[in-house]
Amino acid sequence: MKKLFLLPLAVLAVACGENAPKTTGVELLSDEAFHVHKDGKHIGLYTIQNENGMTAQFTNYGARIVALWVPDAQGNFRDVVFGYDGIAGYMSDTEDNTGPVVGRFGNRIAKGQFTIDGNDYQLETNNGENNLHGGSTGFAYQVWDAHETQTNDGNPAVEMIYRAVDGEGGYPGNLDITVVYSLTPDNKLVIDYQAVTDAPTVVNPTSHAYFNLHGSAKNSSLSHVMMINADGFTATDEGLIPTGQIVPVEGTPLDFRTPTPIGERIDEDYEALNFGRGYDHNFVLNTGGNLNVPAVEVYEPATGIVMTVYTDQPGVQFYSGNFMDGSNVGKRGEAFDFRSGIALEAQNFPDAPNHENFPNSILRPGEVYTQQTVYAFGVK
Repeated sequence: MKKLFLLPLAVLAVACGENAPKTTGVELLSDEAFHVHKDGKHIGLYTIQNENGMTAQFTNYGARIVALWVPDAQGNFRDVVFGYDGIAGYMSDTEDNTGPVVGRFGNRIAKGQFTIDGNDYQLETNNGENNLHGGSTGFAYQVWDAHETQTNDGNPAVEMIYRAVDGEGGYPGNLDITVVYSLTPDNKLVIDYQAVTDAPTVVNPTSHAYFNLHGSAKNSSLSHVMMINADGFTATDEGLIPTGQIVPVEGTPLDFRTPTPIGERIDEDYEALNFGRGYDHNFVLNTGGNLNVPAVEVYEPATGIVMTVYTDQPGVQFYSGNFMDGSNVGKRGEAFDFRSGIALEAQNFPDAPNHENFPNSILRPGEVYTQQTVYAFGVK
């Protein structure tokens, strides 16, 4: 992946005046609702918009996506990601992972243990006996340095920077990570990651945004029609830890190679579904890291919105919101009800450090970790 070059000065976050793009229905979150200090660092709200009116808002608490307004088939804008009206909601969120970049290692590591070069490491176990999304001191709970900027192509962007210190969460090495969110003229949200370390460590960051293409959590995401370009998935035990086996999707409720409504087979009596109480699986992508080949496509017939995911990662975790219970109430007073949103987390395979047949997840000094994932929006 090409290295990012960022210009030092941002364009105006939101266009205004005679040349402002049509943004019917866009309701920007208030800056004041995000201004607070945590651990001596300032938390704020960052807003970017492309020439079509597609608008994204972020907070540097967890490098989170907090709003994403895209046009539906009628030209009205809808906010397609879950979130809260202010920072207080994120800090009290029992769902924990609403919109952030998670890591150092996204997804699960069995018993929070791995070995590098003969050295054993023990992480926090925050998900039963396992480590999930980097633990309680992971990226999602940190205040990142942030500023609005431009990409070298002139696209509006927000750059987030964080240093995870040696031993944080049990991970070895000082890890410096940069995440750049940008909007393209053709309505793509691009996420670029770059990281370096001063000691061998494991790295697998991913975005944990929850999407609902109705633009409202009041409508279930089970109506979304989805295609996943994958012939197999990583089988797990009851704790959702991979066994190391890659199972063909053919003949199973996990076969999304042909577009299928998410809710059509989600309650079938199938072991993998029973373990996750629905979909919570890492799909082994057929794309070979090619950013020009769709990894996932999601379509909502009621709004006409289509979201296509492109990534250079080998897998994507599809989670169907099986543990949402309505106890969290977000933007516009909408509760996060059971299966009212989906996450599509581009990633290396869960527990990769403990499986030799999974892609390498170790980053060493002198190497540069890069990742690009794109969420492209259109209508039909």
